[in-house]
Amino acid sequence: MRILVAGGTGVIGSRVVPLLTAAGHDVIATSRSADRLLPALAAGAERAVMDARDAASVDSAVDSARPDAIIHLLTDLATEDFVGNSHLRIVGTRNLVAAAERAGVTRMVAESIAWVGEPDAEPGDESVTFARDPDTDESLFPAVESLENAVLSLENGVVLRMGMLYGRGTWFGRGGRIHDRAEEGTVVATVRHTSFVHVDDAALAVVKALDWPSGIVNIVDDDPVDAEEWAPELVWAAGGDETRLAVRATGRASTNARAAELGWVPEHPTWRDGPFDLV
Repeated sequence: MRILVAGGTGVIGSRVVPLLTAAGHDVIATSRSADRLLPALAAGAERAVMDARDAASVDSAVDSARPDAIIHLLTDLATEDFVGNSHLRIVGTRNLVAAAERAGVTRMVAESIAWVGEPDAEPGDESVTFARDPDTDESLFPAVESLENAVLSLENGVVLRMGMLYGRGTWFGRGGRIHDRAEEGTVVATVRHTSFVHVDDAALAVVKALDWPSGIVNIVDDDPVDAEEWAPELVWAAGGDETRLAVRATGRASTNARAAELGWVPEHPTWRDGPFDLV
């Protein structure tokens, strides 16, 4: 296939692009910066400079690429700008879906997040109700819901609800924001009830999802855990000492039975094996 990877230079996209080219696909990777696309070129992909917030830019990239499928991995979290990232989820997704519809592209695989369910200590499946509790970040969940609804409006839209990403290049990896704070003993957990997924496993799920039926699939490991348990392990792995834990929201962990039915089995079934694969 010809596959447009929107966000082909991010922590997942930079892994997905070489997996796709190695499998024989024609890949077009996008970024707002041409320089950031050099690794994608080295992996055998074409490059397209695209600003997802600009509808004309998205239309031009999709029209030029003539893709059979689009992979949506757009994020804006380099500076922890959660409001900007939420804006990108809404506007960027709307522009990408509209361009796909105009170009006759019906297949899209999009990255979402797994901790969207109403707070509960029991891990949930893909049918969980979106959180409406004041314990949640008001700017986060409406944007995620908007992204998911837009992608699922396509005939072959697949939404991957990713767990907390860890591994090289993530915030949990060495040099990442969460890791650096953990070195000093401080952990700020997004949610108390947590599901993780190794970033390499997440990338493999994206590639597999090109053949999956439309719908939502949780991409998480086999080991949901409470922040009070994983935070001290992260601090220890990062070389810190006493743990000072703050939790933003209760949240909810997720199950991965649906992904297993579709043939995705994580090579890192638990975050404990690393722990957190910091190198």
